[in-house]
Amino acid sequence: MLIQSATKKYEVSIHSSLDPVKDMAVDEKTFVVIDKQVYELYCGQLFQNIPQDRLYLLEATEVNKVLDTALDICECMTSIPAKRNAKLISLGGGIVQDVTGFAANILYRGIHWTFFPTTLLASCDSCIGGKTSLNYKKFKNLLGTFYPPDSIHICTPFFKTLTERDYQSGLGEVVKFNVMRGEAGIESMEANIGRLLERDDETLLTFVESSLAFKKAFIEQDEFDRGVRIQLNFAHTFGHAFESMSKYVIPHGTAVAMGTIAANRISVSRGWMTEQTAQRIENVLYQIIHIDKQDIAVSMDDIISAIRKDKKQTSSSLTAVLMKGEDLKLEIVHDVEPGEIEAAVGYLFEHI
Repeated sequence: MLIQSATKKYEVSIHSSLDPVKDMAVDEKTFVVIDKQVYELYCGQLFQNIPQDRLYLLEATEVNKVLDTALDICECMTSIPAKRNAKLISLGGGIVQDVTGFAANILYRGIHWTFFPTTLLASCDSCIGGKTSLNYKKFKNLLGTFYPPDSIHICTPFFKTLTERDYQSGLGEVVKFNVMRGEAGIESMEANIGRLLERDDETLLTFVESSLAFKKAFIEQDEFDRGVRIQLNFAHTFGHAFESMSKYVIPHGTAVAMGTIAANRISVSRGWMTEQTAQRIENVLYQIIHIDKQDIAVSMDDIISAIRKDKKQTSSSLTAVLMKGEDLKLEIVHDVEPGEIEAAVGYLFEHI
């Protein structure tokens, strides 16, 4: 799959083996950043040939998704002989992608970057589109740039070693994309969620490809998030609030799944979505949302505050993407009332 960005074309390749990782060239111009957990799982079979002085192991936590980590990688890369012709290869999920993409963008005003997403979440969503996002103080994704990799290699065997928590987080984005497709997507989820939960290879491949193809249409039309691409923020306004409220105990994709329920409940309350449709979507989502509510202190003031700080907000009014009408058209609305959010969140936490 080829993606056209404003600065380059880049290719996404999907592989059913780990051969592209085994075959990657690490010469004197190349620096490699790997998720520490991925390295520990696969160091015996994949990473023996990477010189230690050109290897950076990143503990992929929200605490490390900050400017200091990106600058640390930049400092390490200044020790290799290459400058503008330096190459950065990174392997990991969305946090590794954000940090290394940001570093690749700012070092020498931009260097060559190859990304191997190792999580379902990164593979089906964040690996394309060029966004890099860093947390700043208490704010999620406040700093960021647009800088796509020069190439992306998705190796599906990595999904086999994901924890249930991380795998189901990835499914949250898969379900969200299909819900955004309307009735056909909802039917597809109802028919295939069982096989996805079993990590069936063929089903996973199909849905990774279809999720990326769905997102591709938005990002090529509106790469810099000023128009139609904002519709991809469906469920994220609420999801980001749930993440921060839980101090990131709730992973991103699971928070998006929860945000999908909250957004749809507002649509139901406005008469924009039928109760039957909302229930069908929830029946799929409840199969992938597994959280301990005791770990989360639900505060409506904190949720509203987090939503107001979301970077998609453009004024004092509350903005969200909702689904509307029989065709479930996505609509950006700027008049969401705190009472609507309180009712939707109350429903969500009563039923999960």
